[in-house]
Amino acid sequence: MPWRKPVKFLLVDDLEENLNALVALLNRDGLELHTAKSGSEALELLLHNEYALALLDVQMPGMSGFELAELMRGTARTRHIPIIFLTAVATDESLRFRGYEAGAVDYLLKPINSQMLRNKTDIFFELSRQKAELAWQRDLLHQSAEDLSKALVRLQAHSDNSPLAIVEFDPKFRLVSWSKGAERMFGWCANETLGKHALEFKWLHEDDHEDLKALANDMLAGNQLRNKFSARVYNKDGSVIECEWYNSALQDQSGRLISINSQVLDVTERKRAEDARQLLVGELNHRVKNTLATVQAIATQTLRRSASPQEFNANFTGRLQSLARAHSLFSSTTWQPVDLDELIRNQLHVGSIDEQRYILRGPGVRLPCQPALHFALILHELGTNARKYGALSTDDGKIELHWTVDNGMLRLSWSETGGPIVKVPSKRGFGSTLIEQIVSGADGEANVSFRAEGVIWTITAKLTDYPDSEETAAHSISTSAAPATIAEVVRASDHRPETLAGKRFLVIEDEPLVALEIEGLVEEFGASVVGQTRTAEQALAAITGETVIDGALLDGNLHGQPVDEIAAALTRRNIPFVFVTGYGRETLPRAFQNAPLLTKPFTEAQLLAAARQLVAQAPEVVTLRKRKG
Repeated sequence: MPWRKPVKFLLVDDLEENLNALVALLNRDGLELHTAKSGSEALELLLHNEYALALLDVQMPGMSGFELAELMRGTARTRHIPIIFLTAVATDESLRFRGYEAGAVDYLLKPINSQMLRNKTDIFFELSRQKAELAWQRDLLHQSAEDLSKALVRLQAHSDNSPLAIVEFDPKFRLVSWSKGAERMFGWCANETLGKHALEFKWLHEDDHEDLKALANDMLAGNQLRNKFSARVYNKDGSVIECEWYNSALQDQSGRLISINSQVLDVTERKRAEDARQLLVGELNHRVKNTLATVQAIATQTLRRSASPQEFNANFTGRLQSLARAHSLFSSTTWQPVDLDELIRNQLHVGSIDEQRYILRGPGVRLPCQPALHFALILHELGTNARKYGALSTDDGKIELHWTVDNGMLRLSWSETGGPIVKVPSKRGFGSTLIEQIVSGADGEANVSFRAEGVIWTITAKLTDYPDSEETAAHSISTSAAPATIAEVVRASDHRPETLAGKRFLVIEDEPLVALEIEGLVEEFGASVVGQTRTAEQALAAITGETVIDGALLDGNLHGQPVDEIAAALTRRNIPFVFVTGYGRETLPRAFQNAPLLTKPFTEAQLLAAARQLVAQAPEVVTLRKRKG
């Protein structure tokens, strides 16, 4: 160790034999003896060495021991060195007094008692060793304190700059530490929080108090020294912060809890992003399934009204391409509202046909995606009929399309001229049915006039501001436990003898083509549709009316609005119902998480099974799910 350096004594005597005798007497491990034969030699050694003791002969030529001692006492460097005088002069009290006045700690006469001298010098040897050790320990403690101070400064700097809030609680759950990160995250300064009980001021969310108490008690009992959990806190401004807590317990040597250190991470934005992702996935799933249900309805209705496979292929492909063009337009605008003029040009292929044959005029109107998709189908049907039988089937025909907006109603006029002479059709086509179905769902009407010089369509529809799907999903999502066992109802029991003949169903669906498909299938099964509603107001009016209803097929949401009130109204009237939706079960109204569910797109067999399940009043809750094939 550094303090184990040799201890140095200075021996001064003008006689060589005396010096040799002193060296032989005092020599020991750890002791370094320096000798000088005169005062001047001694002063030279004193300039370069630190001595624990000086033994000086009194009677020396040139400079006596007293004079050397006085010079040593007069210099700061050597003033602290203990001095023992050695002399052979007969006892003279005046010399003894002079020795002590010169700063001696002892005055010994020759011949010297060797044991006594050794004992006296041993004291200074041990004192010097202890002094060196204390000095070393002092320096070591000083260095440790300096290192600790630097470490604390670095730790404090890291803590102050950390995105984490670092807080510490004593065993009584009072705050004893509050970092700068905590000040930034929560808004309170340290002097506003230190010493306060963590549960007694509005910081920790009241719904999480019991969990935090359980945590503190668990740590006090020594059951766990580290853990992680989630708990909400309030910012000073009252806003709620979602947090992850990383906790560790500090114990003393006996295992008693001293404090709990918590590093708190703000995960509010991450949680919002996760919720948004969940909502977007649900919305994407819903849109895809709704689109597939729409395609399925188009295919079914087109097939029913096609005289041949070739006719079906042409009509179905055209309608499918219309949907595809509309979706491409929506994608280019990131599913924001689209301009009606742009939608018209998109669906009528304006540009691929001589633009002089179209006369388009009207104010700027922006349509949300769902009504825009409906108008795309209307425009496709009008354009297809014009190309097949009307103005666009000749070289000179023209179409005049103009629109106005009045009191929230869009009025669109489609007028054809220059085509073949028009004859009133002998039967109603799917295109006309589709147009009327779509328009009636928008609180409007569609009128057609078959004039000899050209067809005229007059269409009115309500311009509805549909809410964002994310808002709807956020309103509807529930964290309820999963429903009971999910079962398929499409099995051999579908062939049981029950019949739907004479049963009355209410169809609540905002997608016109899907509503048309459901209505057609229900009627094919021998039942009747006593109402086809597309809004919550229409549905509630039908439910509370006088009409007898045996069952209802309820869309999971109507124009993005939740259907909680409708489901509750059906329940109050004891009308069994099944949800028909492209969303998952998690988006059903909270009070109806276990209700029957028919997922879009559905097969004819699945819809039949759902209808039978409703009218059979089965006691068990059965969930209907999509089946391949």
